[in-house]
Amino acid sequence: MKMNICRRVICILLLLSVFLPQYAVSAEKPLWELGIGVAFIQMPDYRGSDESRFYVLPYPYLVYRGDIFKIDERRISGQIFKTERILLDISGYGSAPVKSSDNSARAGMPDLDPTFEIGPSLRITLLESGAEDYKLSLAVPVRAFFSTDFHSVHREGWIFHPRINFEKSDIIPETGIKFSVSAGPMFADSSYNAYFYTVEPAYATGVRPAYFAGGGYSGSAFSASLSKKYKQFIFNIFVRTDFLEGAVIEDSPLVKAKTTVMSGFNISWIFFQSAAKVADK
Repeated sequence: MKMNICRRVICILLLLSVFLPQYAVSAEKPLWELGIGVAFIQMPDYRGSDESRFYVLPYPYLVYRGDIFKIDERRISGQIFKTERILLDISGYGSAPVKSSDNSARAGMPDLDPTFEIGPSLRITLLESGAEDYKLSLAVPVRAFFSTDFHSVHREGWIFHPRINFEKSDIIPETGIKFSVSAGPMFADSSYNAYFYTVEPAYATGVRPAYFAGGGYSGSAFSASLSKKYKQFIFNIFVRTDFLEGAVIEDSPLVKAKTTVMSGFNISWIFFQSAAKVADK
């Protein structure tokens, strides 16, 4: 029961930090918004797994557009430095736990605990048009990677995931549908990759040889979403594809698929918002 609750919490954080709608247009918006939502997600056990789970996840919808501290549709962040085109902040990411008994490739191995990442991220606006309602930007996050069993926390390594983001409002004229796409490579140290892909000799079998993961290029990721706001409701569909072809860990016996896909749909209902308005960008 405890593991199921933890899995749900981490999945909710993952959803909030990555796949909720992304807005590109600067406009006057409420200082804060509060609501609830539900998401339906098909998610692989880990990047490279050929097994996945279906989740129905209720979540709180909370947006706060402060000058320094922000909670938005994508993530929780603390602003460090900002100019017209450059933003340096601190943000995080999370992943769900995996019970090895439920995954044939990991059968007999230790479970994967919930994980989280935190670190600075440099975001650079490369091109923006208010008239055309689009924005092209570069995100350069460097994050420390941790696992936790909720009794202790262990640092497991580092990850570097630069990516190009493109956001376009009203992608189909006069529909209010917003489109976003993001793509970029991932680089991780050996400790990070070992957490997911190393097979210690004690857990080696006839079909799962021992393997020690190294650091370096760890694949790439592509994600896209479409969202639509209607009155107090926000509808969003999303997909993320991870590519492990050419990655330093592609020969791990735990990598059963060189391409994995996460997809889903979510609905958010905003029922409270502040009267105060702020410029949001």
